[in-house]
Amino acid sequence: MAGGRGMIMIQGTTSDAGKSVVAAGLCRWLHRRGVAVAPFKPQNMALNSAVTEDGGEIGRAQALQALAAGVNPHTDMNPVLLKPNSETGAQVIIQGRVVTTLTAKEYHAFKPQAMVHVLESFARLRQRFQVIVVEGAGSPAEINLRQNDIANMGFAEAVDCPVVLVADIDRGGVFAHLVGTLELLTPSERGRVCGMIINKFRGDPGLLQPGIDWLEKKTGKPVLGIIPFLPDFRVGDEDSFFDCKPKDAKAKDGLRVLIPRLPRISNHTDFDPLRWHPQVRLTFWQPGEEIPGADLIILPGSKSVPDDLAFLRRHGWEEALNRHMRYGGRALGICGGFQMLGRRLEDTLGVEGRPTVCAGLGFLDVVTRYGPEKILKNVTGRLAWGEARVGGYEIHMGETFGADMGRPMVILEDGAAHGAVSGDNRVMGCYLHGVMDHPEGLAAILAWCGVNLGETVDVAQETSRSLDRMAQLLDQAIVPEFLASFLHFP
Repeated sequence: MAGGRGMIMIQGTTSDAGKSVVAAGLCRWLHRRGVAVAPFKPQNMALNSAVTEDGGEIGRAQALQALAAGVNPHTDMNPVLLKPNSETGAQVIIQGRVVTTLTAKEYHAFKPQAMVHVLESFARLRQRFQVIVVEGAGSPAEINLRQNDIANMGFAEAVDCPVVLVADIDRGGVFAHLVGTLELLTPSERGRVCGMIINKFRGDPGLLQPGIDWLEKKTGKPVLGIIPFLPDFRVGDEDSFFDCKPKDAKAKDGLRVLIPRLPRISNHTDFDPLRWHPQVRLTFWQPGEEIPGADLIILPGSKSVPDDLAFLRRHGWEEALNRHMRYGGRALGICGGFQMLGRRLEDTLGVEGRPTVCAGLGFLDVVTRYGPEKILKNVTGRLAWGEARVGGYEIHMGETFGADMGRPMVILEDGAAHGAVSGDNRVMGCYLHGVMDHPEGLAAILAWCGVNLGETVDVAQETSRSLDRMAQLLDQAIVPEFLASFLHFP
């Protein structure tokens, strides 16, 4: 294998080709064989993030890969995280901490400085682990981004890392994607590609063999394996946004849950327990659609709360929520959605965009005041109206206070009150991402909506089962020589 031993970089021909899942599967495969392995992504752009053991913030894909590897997530696993807060700018997080907000042009000039931190983090991981599974970002064939690249081949060249290209055959054009990507690389970059993986194949792999033979002859690169399409693969998507419409008869009689898809929605994986629940009809509303009726409306997290609140108002959500409450509906807000449900948002420093003070939706008697420090912490506790266990993480700017905080939604493990519940017990909110991940917490929240569905979802169990399945698939689908190369070290 070309390049350094004990490392491999998974790059994709396109976004959402399957890099994250292949990297997670490889981490789990190595972990199950007793190899000390860690994930790494030099630069990630995502609004879905997680809190690490050292109190920082990384992309959720690297947290998932750390789980697959049997280690705690650490900021070194994703040293550069970009969280878009407008069409042209993003919050820049270095080694878990917010350092600045930059436009795309400004960040391009900043990349050599960011690369220093990337190499620092990578060097520390190399000292602690036998194998590092690196994930690229987007495609390495974006020629306009090649200068000062830190996300794909620029990083691979800097550390002499071999690369595997992953392509998604389900979206079509897989041979063009692979050949075209290789053609757009420099000779040095092309030389470090040690093989290709075709992802999300449906049907008999034998029917693909003539194309594989042509591809290997054309490129001089081996196809390392063909991974089948997995329609029920249950790990939280980081970048792609799932389509959530009721699909089966069983769900038609279940709880109707409606969530607006905000322009800057964050941590949509909060709703995986509902998406996976066989008796929940989860629908994500999108602009241009009518706002349907529901039993429960959830306002999700947001990277730009005042702007997304204005978006809801423009599209008639304030009126729809008032109508929903008049007819006996329930509402839940998580993180930014919790802030929107309050009386007022005070961002005089312009933390979430331009300085503003704006009225909230007024369903909770609370006020949120933004400050310069981002709050990042992992927490556990129980729902305040019983013993149902909950856990998750906080990632937010600002603090919330007011009368309804005297009726908390959650009691944390240290006894602190968290979140708020309205006086009529029909609206509640909290900052806790993952509040429905524990099966008893999910069951209690659904019971608060007035239904006892009799079934629940254990997110940790479902995720672990899916990671084991991916590791098994890799063991069956990937050429043994490639996998074995990570088990032997000089």
